[in-house]
Amino acid sequence: MKTRTLLSVSLNFFALFFAITAFVTTYWCVGTQRVPKPKCSKLRTHQCIDYGVNETDPNKVVYSWETGDDRFLFRQFHTGIWFSCEENIHDESERCRSFIDLAPASEKGMLWLSVVSEMLYILLLMVGFSLMCYELVHSSNVIDGLKLNAFAAVFTVLSGLLGMVAHVMYTQVFQVTVSHGPPDWRPYNWDYGWSFCLAWASFTCCMGASVTTLNSYTKTVIEFRHKRKTFEQTIREENAREAYGYYRDNSLHSISKSVDIYSAQSLKSGRRTPIPAASLDFCDYAASLGEEQC
Repeated sequence: MKTRTLLSVSLNFFALFFAITAFVTTYWCVGTQRVPKPKCSKLRTHQCIDYGVNETDPNKVVYSWETGDDRFLFRQFHTGIWFSCEENIHDESERCRSFIDLAPASEKGMLWLSVVSEMLYILLLMVGFSLMCYELVHSSNVIDGLKLNAFAAVFTVLSGLLGMVAHVMYTQVFQVTVSHGPPDWRPYNWDYGWSFCLAWASFTCCMGASVTTLNSYTKTVIEFRHKRKTFEQTIREENAREAYGYYRDNSLHSISKSVDIYSAQSLKSGRRTPIPAASLDFCDYAASLGEEQC
């Protein structure tokens, strides 16, 4: 029982830690964006396109022979639930924008629903973790422990379902944003990042904690019922043996007492009770003997 409780608490802790980390980080999806190369300047002489005029001869036009993807830069970006950050092509800093503002208007409702579901997921995980810790500390009363175990299992299962729904909704919103988002943000290629992996790892740990808690609760209830049934059966057998011994002793005592009373009365009278002669019919007796001889 103690081992299963510790396992449930550990899994719930990891689920809560992974969920909070994924919720506040911006690496759910990562990839590259294709942007036109900036114009060359005195401060920037590479990874740029020179559209200027020849300084030695202003009448000469400078042409750029770069074609295809050579005319573009590929900058890295990473996106989370709250923000989307991409590299700044002019310096080494990053520029971050609200992902809620980037999402299409038709998907903003689903995105907010995903955010609320993530918050409820974390909140229910915290409630389940608190109940498991309280059960682990105050485990002297079996009935109270079972109640805490049941509530912890219910909260953990509900949080897992909410987490799964939230992850799926965010994934759908991001895919729609990739196709219909702002042109200057749309990724050239992208993949899921480590925050997304942490979110699903949190869901896995949450489901593991809920299954372990339900298993512990069910096993404890079955053992408790079995012990109660065995105890009641033992009590019935002991009561039956006590009743049988009581009736047997009382029966023997009654018979012994009756024999003692009869013997005392016989000894007190000193003779047998005579049978009156008038009550004997010898003719009937002879007739009965004759019939037996025949």
